[in-house]
Amino acid sequence: MSDIVPRALQALVSKDPDRIAAVFTEDAEWLSPPGNAVALALGAPDHMVGRAAIARFFAADFPRLFARDLDVTFHGSHTDGERATVEVTVNATLADGTAFSNPYCFVFALRDGLVHRVREYTDTARGHRLIGGAAVP
Repeated sequence: MSDIVPRALQALVSKDPDRIAAVFTEDAEWLSPPGNAVALALGAPDHMVGRAAIARFFAADFPRLFARDLDVTFHGSHTDGERATVEVTVNATLADGTAFSNPYCFVFALRDGLVHRVREYTDTARGHRLIGGAAVP
């Protein structure tokens, strides 16, 4: 696998908008499950278009909910050169102090050495249970 996917995962947890933007194409897309708990809690879209929108979400919006101890535990991946599938667990402490731990599968479509599209799969029911009572500042 190209190093772009591990770099992208590290950039996403960095909260640095420039570092995040640097791993995505200008016209990148991020597609999350419709009605997922993170998007609902933050009033954010489940389909983001453009590196600026993705960087803004992960640098400014995401930390409002995932307040501390954000960590991505890598479990495995598969790549065919143009697409990489990655299994991880996202762990964090939410703004209300709730411990968050949920498995994710991300499918990265790559173009010109950058991330062009991410399709996110997760246990949405678990996400709603964990985030349901979270107060977002």
